Amino acid sequence: MRIALFFVVEGVAALAIGFAALFLSFDSAWSAEQPQQAVLRPSEARSGSLLLKTDDGYADATRLGIDVDLTVSGPTIRARVTQIFRNPTKDWMEATYVYPLPSGGAVDTLKMVVGDRVVVGDIKEKQQARAIYEQAKQNGQKAALTEQERPNIFTNSVANIGPGETVLVQIEYQEPVQQSGNEFSLRVPMVVGPRYNPRPLVQSVDLRADGSGWGATTTDPVPDRDRITPEVLDPAEHAPVNPTNITVRLNAGFPIGEVKSHFHQVRIESPDSTTRIVKLAEGPVPADRDFELTWKPAAEKAPSVGLFREHVGNSDYLLAFVTPPSVEQAQQKPLPREVVFVIDNSGSMGGTSIIQAKASLLYALGRLQPTDRFNVIRFDDTMDVLFPAPVAATSGNIGTATSFVSALQARGGTEMIPAMRAALSDTNRDDASYVRQVVFLTDGAIGNEQQLFETISALRGRSRVFMVGIGSAPNTYLMTRAAELGRGSFTHIGSVEQVDERMRGLFAKLENPAVTGLSAKFSDANADLTPAALPDVYRDEPLVLAAKLDKLAGSVEIKGRIGDRPWSVTLPLAKAAEGKGLSKLWARRKIADAEVARTTRQASPEDADKTILALALEHQLVTRLTSLVAVDKTPSRPAGEPLKLTELPLNLPAGWDFAKVFGERPRLPAATGERRADAGDGKVQVAALKRSPVATRAPTATVQLPKTATDAELKMIAGVILLTVSLLLLVFNRRQTSSPR
Repeated sequence: MRIALFFVVEGVAALAIGFAALFLSFDSAWSAEQPQQAVLRPSEARSGSLLLKTDDGYADATRLGIDVDLTVSGPTIRARVTQIFRNPTKDWMEATYVYPLPSGGAVDTLKMVVGDRVVVGDIKEKQQARAIYEQAKQNGQKAALTEQERPNIFTNSVANIGPGETVLVQIEYQEPVQQSGNEFSLRVPMVVGPRYNPRPLVQSVDLRADGSGWGATTTDPVPDRDRITPEVLDPAEHAPVNPTNITVRLNAGFPIGEVKSHFHQVRIESPDSTTRIVKLAEGPVPADRDFELTWKPAAEKAPSVGLFREHVGNSDYLLAFVTPPSVEQAQQKPLPREVVFVIDNSGSMGGTSIIQAKASLLYALGRLQPTDRFNVIRFDDTMDVLFPAPVAATSGNIGTATSFVSALQARGGTEMIPAMRAALSDTNRDDASYVRQVVFLTDGAIGNEQQLFETISALRGRSRVFMVGIGSAPNTYLMTRAAELGRGSFTHIGSVEQVDERMRGLFAKLENPAVTGLSAKFSDANADLTPAALPDVYRDEPLVLAAKLDKLAGSVEIKGRIGDRPWSVTLPLAKAAEGKGLSKLWARRKIADAEVARTTRQASPEDADKTILALALEHQLVTRLTSLVAVDKTPSRPAGEPLKLTELPLNLPAGWDFAKVFGERPRLPAATGERRADAGDGKVQVAALKRSPVATRAPTATVQLPKTATDAELKMIAGVILLTVSLLLLVFNRRQTSSPR
């Protein structure tokens, strides 16, 4: 009986195993250190992974991890960004990754770490750096290339990452701390939002029979559209990628009070009264929104003056912060205002961004005074102007505007130029009894920034342009440069909770006199000052000056007018404190001056480019005309081994609506080849991107669908084998129990 019971139990167990085998997967385990390729199903994707389609299914693609380390030393920030490229496939790979940096950052260092070797990059002219990289790639050498696409968009390319290998690429940059009133801040952009790129304009003429050479020409407002439009993953279909870790070592130079991270949970350590160590509370986070950190002094008032120096080579570099006093207008009442509000309701504003923008504009309408007049313009790929001309801020007109704004929905493309032209159209330009202001609310998600800058420069007249950046990842380069050209300021609103606070700060600027007519004069030193033309500054804003001096002697006197009152301050240069990286900041600001002069036609393109190139090569900075390249001397990819390209995708910025930007997800896989993806109403064009079965350069508006083939055959064969074994065991059981003892 014991023997019979044993065989019965064994038979039942074998039968159960046979049925279970029909549903179990026999996939091999994955290891980043193993060179073999792991075949996966889309449902098995891990966080931070990207699946590439292969003949056998899906394989885990080259993966990226990011570590950001920032050190704040008084007025400056030194940042080190480490990108960790891991290749879990069996192929040799080239990886490219588009990523954002602060628009005012001076990128000056590139290091590539391969095993125990560290290769330091060199600054070269852009075409030369690209040629060096391509030659190294062809030779099988590991190489890294850092290129600027915009002052706030960069691309890293890494060639010849071997099977199972990890390559680290580290860049460093310098930037100034931002100050607004009693608050200091830094911002780390973490994702490049999808850009709207207007259609190219194609002009054609007939070729003459006489062979004179006349022919077709093409004018493209975004000639580099394919460089700034990486693939964006649909969060409904993919887990977040590009996990990022952030550490801030904050040494403010004065006792610190409140420290706050606005969009991420952080853990804060306090070694002493002037130092804080800030880390992400939950470890690495997806790169899908900007990181913003603010701090305030322990005292009631922040320092109103800062003076720092650095000696490099034969020159002294100076960085000065001066916050003019907040004074009320004397005797005379402030002039009434004519305010034109412009709100972006394009597809990229879908989700939480349109809620923030509408709340901000409704707040602004409620702040208008009876003596003011106003108008409202909304735009996507179309445009509506609420009133034929600015109207008085009566309760009836404000009610009409409130209803208009409340009904707005996000849709369509982002044709910003016509809206800016309409806002700057000043039919009462001779009426000096009103101060004219344009308040522009947008995420700035366009690729034709230069067209916007040229429009503002040509049409601004007496208007002042105030940019309000909306959402988790605004285009800060567009915002800050547009505000500079429009003689206004930039305010960022990253969440609905910030609307009241940030809009109050903006209206403090709109309603109080600016400091105008600013000038700076050095008593003893010859100074190369930047910005070249000192801008107006608004309430609670500091005037920030950088200068290259032949000697650190004497003083600098700053003069201006606050409303109708003269104002001046004198800073003794001998009392300047030691600063770090000031020469880089000065050079970066001078490069920005040259770009502005090029835009405003104060300098020819040739002269501006000559200035930019000379500054970039002297101070070793990445610019529009220069790149950093690092090449490992030792070839690593064997001759004859193919190299495959993988372009790493980005997350959709937090709060964005994928369907509003790219349209509804297609039901069938799109055909391979060049295409243009249209947004929901057929107006948004995203760059056409080529793809191959292994390289991932898929159109951003499409989502790769999995193959329908599975490993069912393997499972069924294994199941049949085990079922056969179980039947044999049952037959054997019966014979044993029925045979006489």
